[in-house]
Amino acid sequence: MNTTTYDDAADVHGEAQRKRHLSLPKVPSRKVWRGLLGILALLVLWQALPEIGVLDPLFVPPLSKVLAALWQMASNGQLWLHTSSSLSRVLPGLALALLLGIPAGLFVGTSKALRETIGPVLEILRNTSALALLPVFTLLLGIGQSSKVAMVFYAAVWPIFLGTINGVQGVDPLWLKAGRSMGLSRQGLFLRVILPASLPSIFTGVRLASAAALLVLVAAEMVGARAGLGYLVNAAQLDFDIPQMYAAIFVLSVIGGGVNFLLQRVESSLTRWKSA
Repeated sequence: MNTTTYDDAADVHGEAQRKRHLSLPKVPSRKVWRGLLGILALLVLWQALPEIGVLDPLFVPPLSKVLAALWQMASNGQLWLHTSSSLSRVLPGLALALLLGIPAGLFVGTSKALRETIGPVLEILRNTSALALLPVFTLLLGIGQSSKVAMVFYAAVWPIFLGTINGVQGVDPLWLKAGRSMGLSRQGLFLRVILPASLPSIFTGVRLASAAALLVLVAAEMVGARAGLGYLVNAAQLDFDIPQMYAAIFVLSVIGGGVNFLLQRVESSLTRWKSA
């Protein structure tokens, strides 16, 4: 006697589809191919324009010379020395900004009275340039690592903090109403509705923070460091070693793009509910 039901058949079919999907190699989407094509076009133009004289190769060397300088720095260890110095400043600053900015933003975002009380102070502080505070951080923390980490933290914490507040404030009231009608407690409402709904805005703030952190770090290293990619860019420019200067800028661009790509992947995996 055949006892297979419609639901059983659907489960089997779904499982078969899932296995087939897992067995197939993942083909890059059209969006990915177009993005790679844009990057390739930029690299080709970088190589061609100085070669044909549209750009002065003395000030904008072809890509091949920049890559040769990059290889030379990688071979003699100079690239790793400066890259590790920059990462040892930017990563702690960003980590501190995440650890403090997200919880503080969640707390302030859920309290209207607190937002109205500290709002003017926040506006003044977030509009105070981190670069303008470089002498202050140097006076307070010295010219070592601490002052640069503090600058990175100051530049990164505001986008994260404000992005989190905006995310909490932007939660659809209908979702909150639905959560309450389903009997969720205050804690459950926060964990299952407010926090997931705030994630897109939080990640937007984190991506802005990573870009701001690199920007401030490079400026700080240019004026007060003996190692780091910002120092390398400035030193190469002063020595008129233009290919090396562009090589250091290239590495900064790769690091910034890589961090942004990783954050986008993490955001996509944590916000799958948006496409459900």
